[in-house]
Amino acid sequence: MSTPVSTAPDTLGQALLAYQQGHLSATLAVHSSVADEEVLPAAYFFRSLWEMPEMERTALDECRGRILDLGAGAGCHALELQQRGFTVKAVDISMGAVEVMQQRGVREVACHDIFDPALARGEKFDTLLMLMNGIGLTGTLEGLECFLMHAKTLLNPGGQILATSSDISYLYEDEDGALVFDLNGPYYGQVTYSMQYAHQTGAEFPWIFTDPSLLQDYAQAAGYEVEFLEEDDQQQYLVRLTLV
Repeated sequence: MSTPVSTAPDTLGQALLAYQQGHLSATLAVHSSVADEEVLPAAYFFRSLWEMPEMERTALDECRGRILDLGAGAGCHALELQQRGFTVKAVDISMGAVEVMQQRGVREVACHDIFDPALARGEKFDTLLMLMNGIGLTGTLEGLECFLMHAKTLLNPGGQILATSSDISYLYEDEDGALVFDLNGPYYGQVTYSMQYAHQTGAEFPWIFTDPSLLQDYAQAAGYEVEFLEEDDQQQYLVRLTLV
């Protein structure tokens, strides 16, 4: 496994483990470069099928074959897919999350970064699942481009990526509704996050929210067919990228 070892606290994993151990009020504080501090209850990662947004339920319905759940968190999607009879490998970079998934009964769990070459050794998948704004795991536009190429080594012929993201351009609207961007700066959807739990703060990490047209351009350039399956009034969307 080539996942880099971080000395920063695994704040997400700590919160998930605390919830798993019965501390149901466990909560993360999420800091970002584009918004005020937000509160993220650990309970959100443990939701049942009918507690999931409709978009996530649609994505689960569209899964097929052998599935790789990337950024799987506490394993709520992997567990639902297992119940439906699918073979699922669930991975997360958080060791705490991996431990929680093992305790919850996810059968195949591993600690990996999504770019880890070890993901592609000896097995292929029919579906890569990237939910909860999962495109964000790629971090930057360069990371998105790299991941789309990397994913080709993970997919069987005709395989698909099912992913969610959102367009956050609304954060840059002025009082008249016009968009105000720094055209000389990075892409407006590139955000820096950190998470705090129990007075410990984890390392900062990049996250990307891609508008649909940009994602379509990158995916088509990488050799995928693009199909937008669902969108909501919060400018979130579910996309299927099919390897051609």
